[in-house]
Amino acid sequence: MADVIVEPIEKYGLRQQARPKVLFSKIGIVGCGSVGQDLAITVSKHGIEVIFLELSPELIRHSLDEIGKGLDKEINHWGLTPSEKTAILSRIKGTLAYEDFHDCEMVIEAIKSKQRESSLEIRKVVFKSIEKYVSQECIIATNSSTLVVTELSSELQHNERCVSFHISTTAPGASVVEVAKGLYTNEDAFEKVMKFVKLLDKTAIPVVESPGLISVRLFVVLLNEACETMMEGVSSMDKIDLTMRQCFNMPLGPFEFADKVGLDKVLRWMENLYGEFGLSRYIASPLIKKLVRANKLGRMSGSGFYDYDKEGNKIVEDTCC
Repeated sequence: MADVIVEPIEKYGLRQQARPKVLFSKIGIVGCGSVGQDLAITVSKHGIEVIFLELSPELIRHSLDEIGKGLDKEINHWGLTPSEKTAILSRIKGTLAYEDFHDCEMVIEAIKSKQRESSLEIRKVVFKSIEKYVSQECIIATNSSTLVVTELSSELQHNERCVSFHISTTAPGASVVEVAKGLYTNEDAFEKVMKFVKLLDKTAIPVVESPGLISVRLFVVLLNEACETMMEGVSSMDKIDLTMRQCFNMPLGPFEFADKVGLDKVLRWMENLYGEFGLSRYIASPLIKKLVRANKLGRMSGSGFYDYDKEGNKIVEDTCC
């Protein structure tokens, strides 16, 4: 009788076999303000784990609370069920340490900074800190629209995997993501990000790297012209917004949209674009500067071009005609 060869079944177990790797199963986000929160929700809704980095436990708790409130609004408008909210929140975690990005397939920088110079240097430090702990295959992206990824990634060891990934979180129902290669970006990283956008059920727009990309460059010029039109007395602020909504099917007029974005952010966009191109069309209207100096920043502060109630609803009377 031939000898029976006995092999341990353990080596055939799932743990011992190579498992197929999902292209994106975990995403990191640096900064969880309003943009980071919207990113976290969007990604988690599609079954992908999210880990975001903040500066303190208090900010982590605040971000998770705000994410919960955002999901509650969707529930109140029949866009989500309580069980779906629970599932989404279960996939979102906060951290204080870059080390926790070690198993992410992509990390997106979404911080907020006041001035171009400080913003640029801070983001460079963020990119270096991410690179220190992630794998060489992990994509490092910026959500900034006015700072180019080539400059942000210029000091990294592996800057070929860095991409500009600008997703609009301010326009209702926006489904477009602008994706731009940097000077060092390789085709593999770029194509992976394009696929990631499709995973989020959004439309990927390939863009040649340029400060402001498409969306910001066009919007700030529109807003400047809207301010000029109002200051010339052609029409009132609310009528200008109404005209743009009705004639061009815009969900928000230029003044309404600027208030939603935050006038301090809009001003930074304009300063960055003027610093880059030196063109007068990017010089912020004195009206925008005046409101920012007065800390009238839009919905977030309760007053901007318009006044807002505690729920962020616009009060009908305009405040700046």
